[in-house]
Amino acid sequence: MSEFLKPPPPRVAAPVDQAELLGKIAMLVTLALVVTALYVGRAVFIPIAIAILLSFVLAPLVRALRRWRVPRVPSVALVVLLAVAILGGFSAIVAQQFADLTKELPNYESTITRKIASIKQLAGSGGSLERAAAALRNIGGQITEPAEPDAAKPPGAPARPPAAQPQNQAGQPQNKAEPVPVEIRPSSDPLSFERLQAIASTVLEPLATAGIVLVFVIFILFQREDLRDRFIRLAGSGDLQRTTAAMNDAARRLSRYFLFQTLMNATFGVFIGLGLWFIGVPSPFLCGALAAIMRFVPYVGAFIAAAVPILLAAAVAPGWTTMLEVAALFAITEPIVGQLIEPLLYGHQTGISPIAVVVSATFWTWLWGPVGLLLATPLTVCLVVLGRHVERLEFLDVLLGDAPALTPVESFYQRLLAADSSEVAEQAEEFIKERPLADYFDEVALEALLMAQADVRRGALDASRQVKIRETIDELVEDLREDGGDPGKTAENEEKAEDREQTSSLSVVCVGGRTPLDEAAAALFAHLLQREDRIAPRVEPASALTPAGLLRLDAAQADVICLSYLDSEVGHAQVRYGVRRVRRRFPRAVILTCFWTVDEAPGKAQQLCEAAKPDKCAFRFGQALHLIGEVARERLGVRGATDVGARAAANEPAAALKGAA
Repeated sequence: MSEFLKPPPPRVAAPVDQAELLGKIAMLVTLALVVTALYVGRAVFIPIAIAILLSFVLAPLVRALRRWRVPRVPSVALVVLLAVAILGGFSAIVAQQFADLTKELPNYESTITRKIASIKQLAGSGGSLERAAAALRNIGGQITEPAEPDAAKPPGAPARPPAAQPQNQAGQPQNKAEPVPVEIRPSSDPLSFERLQAIASTVLEPLATAGIVLVFVIFILFQREDLRDRFIRLAGSGDLQRTTAAMNDAARRLSRYFLFQTLMNATFGVFIGLGLWFIGVPSPFLCGALAAIMRFVPYVGAFIAAAVPILLAAAVAPGWTTMLEVAALFAITEPIVGQLIEPLLYGHQTGISPIAVVVSATFWTWLWGPVGLLLATPLTVCLVVLGRHVERLEFLDVLLGDAPALTPVESFYQRLLAADSSEVAEQAEEFIKERPLADYFDEVALEALLMAQADVRRGALDASRQVKIRETIDELVEDLREDGGDPGKTAENEEKAEDREQTSSLSVVCVGGRTPLDEAAAALFAHLLQREDRIAPRVEPASALTPAGLLRLDAAQADVICLSYLDSEVGHAQVRYGVRRVRRRFPRAVILTCFWTVDEAPGKAQQLCEAAKPDKCAFRFGQALHLIGEVARERLGVRGATDVGARAAANEPAAALKGAA
């Protein structure tokens, strides 16, 4: 007896994997070095990034020319010349519009002044608001006013005479220090070195960046296949054929996405420019170009670009109608393009989670400034695609991608551990909109319970947490029943449930084999049975298999007794003696043993079924429903019961459904 009173041995913490720890540290150091290099060398990396994105846009055109039997060199030359011509003409028009706008800005001063005056007059017409503002200004002036030096003197003390000021020869007061006027005049030489340097720094830097981008674009288009092969070799994948196919598919998808996005943003800018020209806003194509460029910024780019034409409309027209028309143009066009046209053409999803869009925009803006803000989404899309196709970069897809971080089974198990039955019920309700609830219990809930059983086997899930999982499953069943998520809770089935007391029904007792997890699986199966016509299930704990527990069962009403086991490592003797006790106590009842381990250990479960010798065996909820339907047809003479189970078991071999009698 003293052996059973000894405390359990303390759990020894698992040793830390030094290689794994060093690998994580090395990855963090490498990531820090990459970010530092991108920041320090941004003058070089920005043109390279722009060139890579432009190559994705131009690559489909090059491939189209190659399919028309045009050699590589002429294909690349024609596409690059076309792109340079379009961008050059576009830049010339925008520059001309900008020059015209700067010339006309002084003419808008009077209109802006009148509108500001009208706004002030409108704000000043409110009496209470004006009085409150005046009172606040008066209080602020009294607080900031310096104290007079005579305030601290006692009453009746003579006032201090004012200090005498120095006087000049004419007898007038003279300040101690008179300001000396300073005048800075530019050099008379219009072509001085400073002016030439300023012009060169303004003009040559963008031209140099454009030249670097052009050179890299040509190089990438010429050496696209070679660069792809080198990247695959660096990725270090053992399956060369599969990796090559994945990278080709990723490159085609990126090219198609960036090409469609560029065309869509350009079309949006042209439409905005035409709309502003029709309204009468000056420099409409400049504003359209700004709208097209800013639309690369997700969510708010187009609305930020709307600020410039709205201000111009306020400066040009004497009233407020033009400004409201411009605001309405952006407010109507952007949702139509973003929510209707884009999903029809190439899909609205970019593959990036919303939080990743915000984080990437912040990161690239901090790293590269305004250019980084424009390139944030395209660069992040490239990183997500690399993470999905390169095993070593999978963490990028996990961090930035829009795919769920956990599978439905893992999510279900995590919610069970967190005792969050409401989210589990919500997941189930979404699933059963398209498929039966039995499929959800088989494919998701049962697999999650098997994960929990694996944790029990390795000592990571104690008894108290198993009980908590059992209680969460009970809450899930109640939520599905009360919230209408159970398809069986229709008005017709509720009327049938009321008639069960007046008609004969099949009594099914679901008993957990050993642990609270077995009881949780039994509760799920009982919930499925409750949805069926003329079947009355109830759930009993594992203690019902003891001699005292068997006495509490109602022998007259137990038509079927279902024993639920999750652990494939359960002993043959334990299951066999449990079946014998039930058979001895209830000789007329059909004994159904359910070993919910068909995917984990199908051979082991079949051996348990043959050793226990029950009347029937099942390994999944759908199979168990089918077997209960057979018993209902035999004993009650009903048809149509457990149609869901019959469909689920239609593709299963008959030998897997029945054990030895």
